[in-house]
Amino acid sequence: MEETTLELQEYDNREFMIFSVTELDQIDFTQVLETSIDTVRKSVDGLKTFVKWDGPVIPSSVEALTTKEGPYTYEEILQILSTPEWTDPNPFPLGV
Repeated sequence: MEETTLELQEYDNREFMIFSVTELDQIDFTQVLETSIDTVRKSVDGLKTFVKWDGPVIPSSVEALTTKEGPYTYEEILQILSTPEWTDPNPFPLGV
């Protein structure tokens, strides 16, 4: 229980924005916590992704996105990422 509380406090100021992968080239990776296009997580269908940053101010490259959804808190993004859109309910092909 104590670890969970500490973990949540660690992410109190963290914000997340979901957007279309077609806009990944618009992200200034010096403004967010991901390091490159190659390190972002994508939705199961590969059409959406997200970035995260610390603090209440949305980075300018994120603010300029036209397909953005959010911002979301850490607790909100955990709920979103647990849905079938982001987590494949059948991660392994049948018969494997």
